[in-house]
Formats: sequence, structure tokens, C-alpha cells
Amino acid sequence: MRIFLLIILLTQSLFQTSFASSSIDGSSLSILYTIPFIGLIASIAFLPLLTPKLWLNHYGKITFAWGVAFFIPLLINFGAPISVSIFTHTVSSEYIPFILLLLTLYVVSSGIQISGTFAPSPALNVTILLIGTILASIMGTTGASMLLIRPILQANQNRQYKVHVIIFFIFLVANIGGGLTPLGDPPLFLGFLEGVSFFWTLQYMLLPVIITSGILLMLFYLIDSKLFEKENISTQPLKANHIVIKGQFNFILIGIILAGIIISGFWNPNVYFKVHNTDVALENIFRDITFLIVIFISLKFTPKTLRQENHFNWAPILEVAKIFLGIFFTITPVILILQSPNHPTTQFLMGFAHDETGAPINVVYFWITATLSAFLDNAPTYLVFFKMAIGDNPDGAQYLMNVIPTTLLTISMATVFTGPLTYIANAPNFMIKSIAEQQGVKMPTFFGYALIAIGTLLPIYILLNIIFLM
Repeated sequence: MRIFLLIILLTQSLFQTSFASSSIDGSSLSILYTIPFIGLIASIAFLPLLTPKLWLNHYGKITFAWGVAFFIPLLINFGAPISVSIFTHTVSSEYIPFILLLLTLYVVSSGIQISGTFAPSPALNVTILLIGTILASIMGTTGASMLLIRPILQANQNRQYKVHVIIFFIFLVANIGGGLTPLGDPPLFLGFLEGVSFFWTLQYMLLPVIITSGILLMLFYLIDSKLFEKENISTQPLKANHIVIKGQFNFILIGIILAGIIISGFWNPNVYFKVHNTDVALENIFRDITFLIVIFISLKFTPKTLRQENHFNWAPILEVAKIFLGIFFTITPVILILQSPNHPTTQFLMGFAHDETGAPINVVYFWITATLSAFLDNAPTYLVFFKMAIGDNPDGAQYLMNVIPTTLLTISMATVFTGPLTYIANAPNFMIKSIAEQQGVKMPTFFGYALIAIGTLLPIYILLNIIFLM
């Protein structure tokens, strides 16, 4: 409670300013309004390391406090109508579609169980990683990770060296594999919600995903084969594995999810429903209702024992839901500032990341976006730089897709591919780490993992810059 009051009092005293009551002009918005967003991101990054018990027991309250710390000064300076409009727009247009997708994938994937007798071998591990990488763009990185993390742990349970298996699983299944569709990774879904075509992502990200995944799979096979030899384990052929899949009808539900997203992207009946001052399109309501129906069907018809065997619980998705509501709300002033070319902060960033003609310098965009994505979260980072690249252009996503597609590709690569750099850069990373540790795998510390990830992935990032951005 004291943390809650301290944050409110601090930010309220800092944000005293005067603006027109009819609208928020981002060009004159004080940079101090970004403090709640920065504070929330810093809390997510450092509190689990510095005070893990405090964060574990009170992360919801801390997130709520930062949200209120933004809302109260907003309410005081702009009044109730504008403040409520901002909140309802954030919830109805951005947060609900985002969290519903994650929830749907989480529920459906937990209704599928892959088990059996696995004969350990580098070939089996590469096969699981390859399948997971492909599935990540079909059922989302969260869904693919939750589906395959336990089979790959089971296959390697008696091995001495297995940490590298989980690390590469995070690289490929929890992140890079999701780079082909908006269903795959949260940043790309945010782009889809902002107007990026569903198949634009597949067209432009296909080659980068193939190159990055191919390099990592080959590197993993070399490392795993060397360690396998060192352990003196006899290699078994793939056909020696006996695999059992239960809850297969949930794969049909994944197809329905995919169809719902594609339909909502192409079907535009121009019918809108007013939620306060926000227009909610009929096609988006159709998509979200489809998600809710899929969740109900999966929970209703998947045997409860199957979810119990998968150790299903609501805690991971509840944590994501609480934290991301705070992120989506407090990021509002950041987006308003970056959409205002006359704001001093935007002018500085634009000058640094754009040439004298105003065109984006894609290499600079990549490394700034990649750095922030690694130590914050790649979904809000995508949104910030997506908005900055658009600026005040009225065509929005169409401008990025058709006029400066390389810049949109840059932002997409820099968020999806740098998601595995730290445990906190993408939601599935920490979930995989926790599950692995529950199974007795001693995972690296936060900074130990980051050093391994940077050392492995940095040369690939440089190669991607040379091929696609220079």
C-alpha cells in the first residue's frame, strides 16, 4: 500500500501542467508522463532479481500502482472524458484482442499432450526443435512452447548435458519460429491490430526466419552431437521412439483460431459499435467471440485428467494479463509523443535514426529496437517504434507496408529475433525456464543466460543486417 501511495504522490507532483481540455496534444506533452511506463518496465526487469518474493506476491499491486500513477495526473490535467476515453480505447482496441489471443493459445495448447518413450539422440532433439519452430507461427510461440517443452525434457531427462537443449528451445520455439504470422509472436499480432496485412509478415519475414532458424539448428546439432559423444550414450534411430498424442481435436481449434484471424483481416463490412468514444469494428468483435467460443470448447471437451497431466494452471496467463494491462495503458504517452514530430524527444530520435531527407536509417532502427526489446519486452517495443516510423503520416500501416517496407521488416526482425536475448524479453522465455527448473534442469542466471544468448545470436544479427538492411 505504501508503494502504491508513494508512486501516486511522486508522479502527481511531477506532472502538474496545463493542456487543452478537448484533446491531448502529444507535441506539448511533458516527458514526465512516461515515468509510469518506464517505472513499470524497470519493475518487471529488476524486481524479480532484487526482491523475488516481493514481486511474486505483489506484482499485480505494483502494476496497478503504476497504472494509477499515470491515470490520476491524466484525470487531473485532462478531465474525466478524455481520461476514460484513453482507457476504454486501450482496453477495447488493443488489450482485449491481445490478451484473448494469448489466453486462447494457452488454453488450447494445454489440451494437447505429447508423451511416450523417447530414445535420446541429437537427431530427435533437432526434429523436435524443427517441428516446434514450424508450429510457433501456426499456434503461437506460447502454444508451441507449452506443447513441446515437456516432451523435449522427457527425451533428455537422463542426460548429463541438457541446459543447451532448453536454451536453443527458447531461441527457436519460443521466439524465432513465431516470425512468420501475426499468430506467431505478440509483436506481430500488435502490428496486425494496427493494420499490417496478415500475409505481409509471411512474405517479408520468410527468408530471415529460414536463415536464422537454419543457422541455429545446424549449430545446435553440432553442439549436441559433441556433448552426446562426451556422455558415451548410444545413438538410437528416430524410429525407436514411441510417441502418443492425446487431445488431438485441439489442433482443429487452432485451425479455427487461424481462420478467425485471417477473416477479421480481410472482411471489412464497415459496421462499428461505439464504446465510449472508441469505434469497435464488427470484424474484430467476430474474431474475439471466435476466441471465446474456442476457449469454451477446449475447456469443455478436453478431459480434465489430460490438463492435470500437463500441470495446467492459470497462474502464468494471469501474470501476463495483469502486467500487460499496465503496459498497454502506461505506454499511451510514449506513443503520443513519438507520433508528434514537433516534440523535442521525437525530434532527437528522428534526427538520430533518420537521414537528412527524413528517411529511416534501418540499421540504426534495428539496433535501437533490438537493445530495448532485449531488456524490456518485445511487444511494447514493437509498438513504440512502429508508431515512431509512421510519425504523423495519415496512411499508418499502409505507409509502412507499401512505401518503406524495409523499415517495417527492420522493426519486425529486431523485436522477434531479439526476444530470446533475455528471460524477460518475451513471455514464453520465463515460463520455459520455470518448467525446466521444476524438472531439475539448472538453468543459467539472468545475466549468465543473456551472455550465452548474445554470444550466440549477435553474429546472426550482423549477418541479417548485411543481407537485408544494407
